[in-house]
Amino acid sequence: MNIQQALQWTDELIFVRTGKHLDSLQRAILEGTWEGKGYQDISEEYHCTNDHVRKSASELWTVLSELLGEDVKKKNVRSLIEREIFTYHNDGVLIGNQINVCNDVYNQADKNQQTATTTPTAQPRHDLSEAPEYLNLHSRTAQLATLKQWILQEKSRIITLTGLSGIGKTALTRQLVEQTKDHFDHILWRSHRKFPTLTALQNNLLQFLTPQDPSIINPSPPPNSLLNHLRNHRCLIILDDFQETLTPGELVGHYYPNYQDYGHLIHEIGQLPHNSCLLLLTWEQPLEITTLQTETPYCKTLPVLGLDKVAIEILRARQLQDEQQWPELIERYSGNPLWLNLIASTILELFNGSVQEFLAYPTLFLGDLEPILQQHYQRLSEIEKILLHWLAKQEQPVRINQKPPDLLSDSQFLRAIQSLKRRSLIDNPSNLILQPAIKQYIKNLKAEAIETDL
Repeated sequence: MNIQQALQWTDELIFVRTGKHLDSLQRAILEGTWEGKGYQDISEEYHCTNDHVRKSASELWTVLSELLGEDVKKKNVRSLIEREIFTYHNDGVLIGNQINVCNDVYNQADKNQQTATTTPTAQPRHDLSEAPEYLNLHSRTAQLATLKQWILQEKSRIITLTGLSGIGKTALTRQLVEQTKDHFDHILWRSHRKFPTLTALQNNLLQFLTPQDPSIINPSPPPNSLLNHLRNHRCLIILDDFQETLTPGELVGHYYPNYQDYGHLIHEIGQLPHNSCLLLLTWEQPLEITTLQTETPYCKTLPVLGLDKVAIEILRARQLQDEQQWPELIERYSGNPLWLNLIASTILELFNGSVQEFLAYPTLFLGDLEPILQQHYQRLSEIEKILLHWLAKQEQPVRINQKPPDLLSDSQFLRAIQSLKRRSLIDNPSNLILQPAIKQYIKNLKAEAIETDL
């Protein structure tokens, strides 16, 4: 019996009686205990104090003692769980307290394990054909460490990476895959841009996850659910461009008709037990993710922000001049790698590489950034556009309670702020200020509108 079966069984047992799942520390304690580790080792791996681990372990053993009707301790928890699961498989019922939970799941897991002992071990299957080339540029050490902690130790089921286009979500994820690929049976990278419906996307995922007979031409995916595959194999599925499933022109989070059931799928993957991870890369945070993060510890969001000192590497690689001016250039373009590369090309093309001369230009120049920012602007609802145009006029950060009475209704104002934050266009809702490039884009729109009227 492996630790994942034990974790899944224990999680289901506790959830049925208490309505709560194992939290990440409890899972780490159970997993460490199963492997014969001491509390000190577990605390070091989890990056917390020994006392905190001991207290959490004591609470876990107390809960299990009540559920199993026996005194559960660190020294006997493995043998007791193995015995109870064995009882499940033979009698279909937990004798101690007469509870029967998800018996089919564990019987199926047992069958899978038996099959694995009689057939050759399947080789890991990784499909990164739609992923960018791995270049290991502009490493985000802290965020990589966070993602690996969430995936490998806390066993997060859904992780959402949010941020504006060009900020580095894809590059960060590609580095993550390179550093964690040996921990997964299957890795699959897909973009929503290539799938017009949720059914088309699910069929493509199932075709990859399910072994096919090569003699069959154009095989159809089996009727098994995606969740079954996530349970039976340790999978990492990366879905890029999630914003392509959402309708533009409305507040964030409304799906296109052909993706209406996506929310249900996300909720199912986030709530039900499995040992895989779904990684969503998006400009805009899905509404379901916000809800799931309050319901389960296995769903998390990582905002991907601009580079700080690492951004200097971009400017150095482009051989720009006036290094003392680089921090100001990075700040004006929010440390966005794509934006900085595009502006670096402009500086080389028009100012012979002189950052000082470029910054002396009276207006913040966008150039090739305009069509990129236009894509974000076109996705906004009318009340979000009204709020952005008002913020573009402000020279200082605005507090959330400083709304002019005639701008929007109170409800519209707060909904617009919330939606803009979930689109990564506002960083701090309580201290409203636009990034310089976004502010300049809005000003340019107004200037163009005035010229058109003339």
